[in-house]
Amino acid sequence: MFDSLYPTMQWAQYANRWPHAACSQFVQAGGIRWHVQTMGEGPCLLLLHGTGSGSFSWRGLMPLLSPHFKIIAPDLPGHAFTSRGPEGSLSLAGMTEGIRALMLQLNLTPAVIAGHSAGAAIAANLVLQQRSLHATRLIGLNPAWLPLPGLPSWIFGPAAKLAAINPISAWATAKFANRQSTIDKSIAQTGSKLDAEGMALYQQVFSHSGHVHSVLNMMAAWQLSPLSSALHQIKNPVDILVGTEDATVPPSMADEACKVIPQACLHLQPKLGHLAHEEDPAGTASLLLKICNIAPLRQASFV
Repeated sequence: MFDSLYPTMQWAQYANRWPHAACSQFVQAGGIRWHVQTMGEGPCLLLLHGTGSGSFSWRGLMPLLSPHFKIIAPDLPGHAFTSRGPEGSLSLAGMTEGIRALMLQLNLTPAVIAGHSAGAAIAANLVLQQRSLHATRLIGLNPAWLPLPGLPSWIFGPAAKLAAINPISAWATAKFANRQSTIDKSIAQTGSKLDAEGMALYQQVFSHSGHVHSVLNMMAAWQLSPLSSALHQIKNPVDILVGTEDATVPPSMADEACKVIPQACLHLQPKLGHLAHEEDPAGTASLLLKICNIAPLRQASFV
């Protein structure tokens, strides 16, 4: 609804200041024009960011992991520089299908899929639906696999639906996000502390009404219940990374997920919030390499 009023971000306006811009490419798949960052060689590692973010979320991790993996980091549909795609593309089922089509177009089968927050839900849904991924390692970073309790549940449901049907919601939100204080408060509410580059990137995407419009519609369309009820069917190797100060997805929900997925291994990241992988990319990379039984190099190189 109102898509024509809110075009997505245009790469040409941001390319000269975007992290790892030289690694960016655009791929047509599943009726979506994807912005994808690719880095490194080796087994395929698919990185799926969370709601409202983008491939820039992995800017610190990618150079540290690229000596060991071929990294594929797309912007999800409607986020940053990826188009929204056909009707339904912003739902969990739609995004799962979109990622499937993208990987098919790239002719890659991920050895590891790491998803953050809602991106972890897409990752879990993907391994449940694709038999070819039966041996793929699933890693959830502060994963949103179960319905959120309290206020976040209302924001991700009824409030988002109301905002999505209001034609000026995205415009007003983006206008408000132009204020530094708005971004400062929004990031603080995740329990994380980001550096100046991270804060600037989030301000850029959230001050763009097209990005915000897609985020609101994604939240309005999101239905976790089917995935939550199917989590016990996951037989893949599963690891869960949890920032102990996460103020968005309560850390206790990881314990609940481990009860449903008995083979899951829980890894705590002390004193870090919902954006732990952005706060401490070196620590997160070290943990991911350990999980994958890969010895870190003394000095990671940029690709």
